[in-house]
Amino acid sequence: MYNIPDNHSITPESALAVVTEMLARSGAEFDRKMAESRADYDRKMAESRAEADKRAAEADKRAAEADKKAAERAADFDREMKESREKFDCEIAASRADWERRSAELNQQIKEIGKQVGGWGNSHGAFAEDYFFNSFSQGKCNFFGEKFDEIKKNLKGLKTDDEFDVVMFNGSCVCILEVKFRGRLNKTAKLIKKAKAFRDNFSEYATHKVYLALATLVSDEGVENECFEHGIAVVKQSGDNVVIHDERMKAY
Repeated sequence: MYNIPDNHSITPESALAVVTEMLARSGAEFDRKMAESRADYDRKMAESRAEADKRAAEADKRAAEADKKAAERAADFDREMKESREKFDCEIAASRADWERRSAELNQQIKEIGKQVGGWGNSHGAFAEDYFFNSFSQGKCNFFGEKFDEIKKNLKGLKTDDEFDVVMFNGSCVCILEVKFRGRLNKTAKLIKKAKAFRDNFSEYATHKVYLALATLVSDEGVENECFEHGIAVVKQSGDNVVIHDERMKAY
């Protein structure tokens, strides 16, 4: 409400006063409404910020929970991988130990078989040596017209480690009998070397003729012809008899 003078006479001064009052009241109302509007804005902004902070906190909480679960899953995975590797390593170690045990057992079996085979070979060789030595000891000491007066078995060298299975002697000749249970090819060179080895070990026979013979119970094909080509006599078992092939025998 505006104050108007009782006489209702309007003067410039009174009109200006009314206008001034109206402006003052309008400014105050404007300021009030602006203050209310700013307060409402600040309140809403505070509520929005609080809501945003709340959601951010909830998001951080969910992120923390997700990180925790991820860490737990990673820890579980690492544990499972460690357990799996330990189990695998144990299985590998057990397999290796089992393989080494089986390998050791197999090697032992092979050694035992080797000993048995070697024993059989030695037994066969000893049997052959005894057979031919006994045969020649009982008077079968004739080669190509030569009569041998003395016979020795397993004569060892005096200067070298050579060994001579059966050796027969007389005043001018020596016959070296190499005894094998089974005669094999390509062994004549080794037998021929025994002539020189005998003279080197037994100088008293340096001027004697040295003859060589191969005595076998069984022989591979071609062994006899190989001996004949080198002037080596062949002695074989035939039933209960000893057969001597000395037709092409020569002195070394």
